[in-house]
Amino acid sequence: MVAPPSLSPSLSLLDLSRQSSSPAPIARNPVALRVYKILGTAFDDEASKEALLTLTQLYSSPTTSAKGKEVQRNTDDVQGERQAVATGALAFLDSAPPGDTAARARKNLRRDIETKLGEGSQKFLKAFGEVDQKLDILQSHISAMRSRCDEAQTQLRTTNQACRSLLDRAESLREERQDVERRRSIVTLFLSRFTLADEESEAMVSGEVPIGRRFFAAMDRTYQIREDCRVLMSGEERASQAGLDIMATTASYLEKGFEKLFRWCLSEFRNLGRDAALEVSTNLREAVRRLRRRPELLGALLAAFLAALTNPTTAGARPIELHAHDALRYVGDMLAWVHQAIAAEHEFLESLFGIADARRMVGAARVGGSAEEDIWTAELMDGAVSGLCPPLKTRVLQAVRTQDNSITAYKVASLLQFYTLTMSRTIGPNALLSKTLNETTDAAYKVFFDAIETHGRALLRVALEPNDTSLTPPQALLNHVQVLRSVLSLHASDSSDETDSAIGEIQRILDIMIDPALQMVVSAAEEKEEKERRKGRTWDRKVFVLNGLTYIASVLEPFAFTSEKRKGLERLIDERVQELIEEHYENLLHDTGLKDAIRVSESKQPSEPLSHLPAAEPAALSRALHTFATWLSYLEAVHSTRLAQLSLPELHARVHRAALRRLGLAYADLCEAVRNPANRYEAATTLLGSERPFGSMAALWQIFGMEEEDAEVGT
Repeated sequence: MVAPPSLSPSLSLLDLSRQSSSPAPIARNPVALRVYKILGTAFDDEASKEALLTLTQLYSSPTTSAKGKEVQRNTDDVQGERQAVATGALAFLDSAPPGDTAARARKNLRRDIETKLGEGSQKFLKAFGEVDQKLDILQSHISAMRSRCDEAQTQLRTTNQACRSLLDRAESLREERQDVERRRSIVTLFLSRFTLADEESEAMVSGEVPIGRRFFAAMDRTYQIREDCRVLMSGEERASQAGLDIMATTASYLEKGFEKLFRWCLSEFRNLGRDAALEVSTNLREAVRRLRRRPELLGALLAAFLAALTNPTTAGARPIELHAHDALRYVGDMLAWVHQAIAAEHEFLESLFGIADARRMVGAARVGGSAEEDIWTAELMDGAVSGLCPPLKTRVLQAVRTQDNSITAYKVASLLQFYTLTMSRTIGPNALLSKTLNETTDAAYKVFFDAIETHGRALLRVALEPNDTSLTPPQALLNHVQVLRSVLSLHASDSSDETDSAIGEIQRILDIMIDPALQMVVSAAEEKEEKERRKGRTWDRKVFVLNGLTYIASVLEPFAFTSEKRKGLERLIDERVQELIEEHYENLLHDTGLKDAIRVSESKQPSEPLSHLPAAEPAALSRALHTFATWLSYLEAVHSTRLAQLSLPELHARVHRAALRRLGLAYADLCEAVRNPANRYEAATTLLGSERPFGSMAALWQIFGMEEEDAEVGT
């Protein structure tokens, strides 16, 4: 390679320009040629300028680069830019050994550029690293500030919730306080309206307070309280405990007040007998007027009844109220006491008026006469026992309505009905006590019927246990039917006279209790079967329904008065049995392998030979008969595993024998069709005789354990 001649620094751009434009021959120096080429090239674009400047900086000394940059900074036009580039290039050529720089540039240009780029990238990475560190520090500060903000926000939210809770609690307490104040004012007003003041109660019971205006005012106040309490309780379906307590308390005050008034009147009458001048005071007239409202007989019976309830005077007797928790005994004791008291009073009145009926046996029903004494006795008895009606009715209704046991409710209702009949025979059906007992009896029966209707509705909501695969009646049905059994037993023991009302009553009980039970058995079985089908399992709904129906029928069977209901239930059982027989027969056809052959034999056209049908051709028929013969050797031929789950063994025998009878008759028809020449079987006798029972119906009935005559009768 020829080294380029060194150019003098004194060579100006003007000379180079002139030489480049001179047509004179130029030296054949490659560098000069390139320089001339560069000088002749227009470097108007920024990319070329930038490339030359970069190349100059890459292969020039710091001084040269500084000069080129200084010239470039002082140049404003294109010619100036060209002069700057040329100056930088000439300076570079002048400072480097001839040929060494160009060769080195050509050889290491790519590497030097990549090195330069790498150094620039390292600087960028270093700068970006510092920036990244600053950003990390800034991010950590931001995260810390955000965490503090979140914590502050959480604390603020917790504080708000706590404050809100405190405000709500304060508001609730304020409302409760207002409600308590309102209730207190209501209670205060109620007590002032329905209780006696201390001065009034002292005037009624204390012997130190004389009979006078204060006593009569307290008695009037007591009557007013009782009247207001009756008005208050008349709007309630069930008497409140507060009303009952008010009536009992005021009745006690009145009893003590009348006792005090009665003793005072006796004392005043004795004093009047001693004085010559009979002057009746105003207090005495008022006392006698008030005593007219409480005849002595009436007061004696009511006082004795109230004493028997709480504090009996008879030695060894216990208060009836002690058994208030036991509704049956409580009601029975009260009715027995009333019945005994009425009988004693009736005997007293009969002896008083000289009424004697020698024809009446002891304990027999009394028959009212038309004599004047009988009319007096009836009127006095009605007036005497009418005072017992309010406390007796109140306590009986309270005991009945708080009863949730249906059996106990029925016992109480039956007891009330018995005493109602007895009382009406003693004091007459039109007496106030008889009417009161009729009302309480109706109320007791209403409670009982409401209870069993509630049981029936609850039974309809019962679903079978999902994991229980047994086919026996569920426990809910057993409990319901057990209640029915108890009620029927009580009715059978009490119904000495089968009146129309008693018959209608038991029929209503049967309808209310049996209809939901039947509906529950069917609907629960269908729901259970659907659930099992969704799980891919089988469950015998028909056997379950029959077990439930037969269990209900077994409860009704011992009682003659359930015959009408039993007939309807037996018809329903017969329908279910026929469905089970049909299904069991289809299962037997499938298990014995005769189903296809028998179905084809039953449905073929008369003109079509049976042997030409695929299901009854000799080979298929032979296989079916072999399957049938194998099935006959199993226990299933005389005892069905599925039907063994029926609760009644006789029902199992009935269904299985009926299905076997149909199977035997179908086999007989098939054998007859095979032997018929029109069906074109070759060696029909041999085909049938190859497998058990060999076409013999007598042998088949013997295997089934049935007589041929029984099979014919069953058809």
